[in-house]
Formats: sequence, structure tokens, C-alpha cells
Amino acid sequence: MRPLTSHFADTALTTLDTMLKQTTEARVFRRAQAVRAVVAGQHVSAVSTTFHLAHSALRKWVQRFAAQGPRGLYDRPRPGRPPKMTDELQKHLARLVEQDPLQHGARSSQWSCRALATVLASQTGSQLGPESVRCALKKMRSATAGLPVG
Repeated sequence: MRPLTSHFADTALTTLDTMLKQTTEARVFRRAQAVRAVVAGQHVSAVSTTFHLAHSALRKWVQRFAAQGPRGLYDRPRPGRPPKMTDELQKHLARLVEQDPLQHGARSSQWSCRALATVLASQTGSQLGPESVRCALKKMRSATAGLPVG
């Protein structure tokens, strides 16, 4: 196996410890743990076995950390169409759900995904289908599920 030739700054362990405390993404946390073990002096093959990573994957993350610092452990942007539901639209939808549908011309006192999509389109100009609205509402509900009520 080819030796790892990355050189780390004196603050690398401290940087990784801080990152481990602050990150909320599981993938980044796992990468930081594995890279920290290598920076601390463990051999790449031992760390890759411990963390069930391919040697090549661990070497890639170690090299990215050496070159880019903590930023190198995050996922790179993926190709493809960007999501239609932006953060701004999500906030607008959250405000809209709290309002009475009858004030917006709905025929029922409860929102339907189709009615929400129609009102969103008229207020923001963004054309979303009922299924996109349903998925956004589901994400909103799961994001607030752990919050205390009251």
C-alpha cells in the first residue's frame, strides 16, 4: 500500500474535535471521526477497517481535509435539477397553512394540497404541483415533530 503523504497543520486535531462537536450531518461526522483517527497517527488500513470504509474512500477524505480543511469533508454539490421548493417558498407555505383557507377563496375550511398549490402559484408565481406541496408539508411536519408544544 502506498504511504499517505498528506501533511497536517498543528491545529488539525483541534479543528476536527471542534467539527465533531458542531456538525449535525451524520456523514460528515463519520468522515471527521475517521480522518481524526488518521491525523492522530493510526494507519489508514486500521481506520478503514474500524469504520468499515474502503481504503480509497478514506484516503480521499484525508487528502481533501489536508487540502481544504473542514470544508473538504462535506458533500460536493450533486448534478441535476435544483429543487423547486426553495427556503423562501417553504416559509411562505408555512405562513399560508396557518391562515384560513376561506380567506383565499377555498371552498372548504381545511386546506387541500391542490388549493395550497393554487394559492402559492397566485401569490408567488411559482408553479408547484399538489404532490410537491404534500412533500413539503411532510418535511415541515417531521422537522417540527421533536419540538415541545406550548
